[in-house]
Amino acid sequence: MSEQKKPGGSQFNILKNDSTDGHGGFGVGALSLENVTPVIIDPEDKEAFIDMGALHARSKVERRLKFVQDRAEVPNGRLYWIVWVTVAKGPEGTYYAGLGGCEIRVNREIKRGYKSMPEHVNNMDKSMKHKVAVEHMDQDSRALLATFLEGYDLGMWERSPSEIQDALKS
Repeated sequence: MSEQKKPGGSQFNILKNDSTDGHGGFGVGALSLENVTPVIIDPEDKEAFIDMGALHARSKVERRLKFVQDRAEVPNGRLYWIVWVTVAKGPEGTYYAGLGGCEIRVNREIKRGYKSMPEHVNNMDKSMKHKVAVEHMDQDSRALLATFLEGYDLGMWERSPSEIQDALKS
């Protein structure tokens, strides 16, 4: 397993501004992604890393591919997971509040990838609502995510709800 390097400063987004604070002006009802961070899980190379480009489908693993909605069009696709991790602030500090894992398949030889946009939207929404949607991920990928989140900031991991810890450790 490759060594996990913790970059300087926090890469996890923490909610700063709320466009829905009641002012009634432009942007009311708009979703804020300031507290959502995409973590890419690569089960083949056994690594996990943050890639903010995934918020706009421009992560390292998504670049230069045409995405299709049918898995059959991506034979021998390499599995990756994009996990939408929501971070929140509590009285004791920041913590991981929600998770939503989404499958993507990549075949670089044919420059094609598979992903389900409804799955991404729904699981990101679940994560933002502080729910956990990772039960469909394989155990090894969940363990990689747990190791990454725990190693990234032990305090955030320890302050996270047991539902998140249990979902990744089971």
